[in-house]
Amino acid sequence: MNLNLLTIKQAQEKLQKKEISCQELTQSCIIQIENTEEHLHAFLAKNFDQALEQAKKVDRKIKQGEKLKPLEGIPCSIKDIICTKGIRTTAASKMLQNYEPLYDATVIKKIKDAGAIILGKNNCDAWAHGSSTENSDFGPTHNPWDITRVPGGSSGGGGASVAADQVIFALGTDTGGSIRLPASFCGIVGLKPTYGRVSRYGAIAMGSSLDTIGPMTKTVEDAAIVLQIIAGTDKKDSTTPAVKVPDYSQALQKGIKGLKIGIPKQALGQGLDSQVKTLFEVSVKELEKLGAKTKEIEMPYLDYGLAVYYIIMPAEVSSNLGRYEGIRYGRPAKNAADLMEIYTKSRAQGFNPENKRRIMIGTYTLSAGYYDAYYKKAMQVRTLIKKEFENALNKVDLILMPTAPSPAFKLGEKTDDPMQMYLADIYTINLNLAGVPGISMPCGFANGLPVGMQLIGPQFGEEKIFQAANAYEQATGWHKIKPKI
Repeated sequence: MNLNLLTIKQAQEKLQKKEISCQELTQSCIIQIENTEEHLHAFLAKNFDQALEQAKKVDRKIKQGEKLKPLEGIPCSIKDIICTKGIRTTAASKMLQNYEPLYDATVIKKIKDAGAIILGKNNCDAWAHGSSTENSDFGPTHNPWDITRVPGGSSGGGGASVAADQVIFALGTDTGGSIRLPASFCGIVGLKPTYGRVSRYGAIAMGSSLDTIGPMTKTVEDAAIVLQIIAGTDKKDSTTPAVKVPDYSQALQKGIKGLKIGIPKQALGQGLDSQVKTLFEVSVKELEKLGAKTKEIEMPYLDYGLAVYYIIMPAEVSSNLGRYEGIRYGRPAKNAADLMEIYTKSRAQGFNPENKRRIMIGTYTLSAGYYDAYYKKAMQVRTLIKKEFENALNKVDLILMPTAPSPAFKLGEKTDDPMQMYLADIYTINLNLAGVPGISMPCGFANGLPVGMQLIGPQFGEEKIFQAANAYEQATGWHKIKPKI
């Protein structure tokens, strides 16, 4: 078999039983990258030589009969916005084109300690600004199911890489849906953990009160395995509370019988593609067959999420990107006459149009005379959205919504209409505003393209999400269907 098709769980078992070698597994992934990368453009940096050296060490360990660590010998890729010591990290922006970090992000340290093998860095929208991975300064990534379409964004490189079996799993970031949207468009599993469940230390900040790091995997079980490794408090990130990390694997086999699942009426209204809606309704019936109790619920503040997000997020972007002026950080402009010209030219040359749009919106909403009218008001509505999720999840165990309003759209289809692009995140952004976890998983196909749905739980309620998601996945098997590239 092609070893790159394996899941984390399958590869773990085969390595430990000496049925395969780590070098064979790693080489299989490298060959798949080399065979498909011309069509996909999922990677911005490759780490093949070091990966193969690491694989040899794992094989020696296996030969000696030693027990492997949870991710030992498993090839993966990392979104190019998470710092990796010795491997270029550009945030897919020309501003950081040659930046090589001197340290690892906390999540990288954790997966390295667990034995994972990093094959390279995945393409993304520059600074994670986008819903399609078309805003990368180094060119777009293509969807493995149809290379004329987007893979979703901003973690589109990771989504395409996992869907195309270039790697066994990937790590992405999710600020407003950037893990879940590519998961839906590429037909894989994508988890946005609770805000603070995973350390953000070493991730280049986009929206500091919204950013999360999570796994992109082939199965729900694999997502649980990765979260088990990367979750937990971190002294370097004050937003990670000392909340115990449970054994997520224990939740996988509990089944779904008796779970109450709420379906927001507001999530099935205008703008939802008719085929996506039909697949969603079929999925609801499947969950009911498995023993879940579903009911329609009212969550009226969901309708305000998009407006709230696109005030708060640009404000935080404006603040976070202020440090990139060509002297302390970023690429200095050439032929600048004075300090002000260094600042203006560096930013004009280093930021793309979408970056500039978000910086300008954010600076405007934070400026004197507009702060109360826009930013303060948005934060007040954000509190209402958070309370609405808390109230809903006191009445039901989980909430179910579509992940995206449509399947993957064509490359270039929405680049000239920012509002249409922003609407791609309409079902995902509210979770980031509320800080609650959600998982996107395949629920069928529309015109040959994958469609995803998301299960949402209370803060630090990932166990319940895994419980329901695994039951649905095992009953349907959509995750087993692979693209032909």
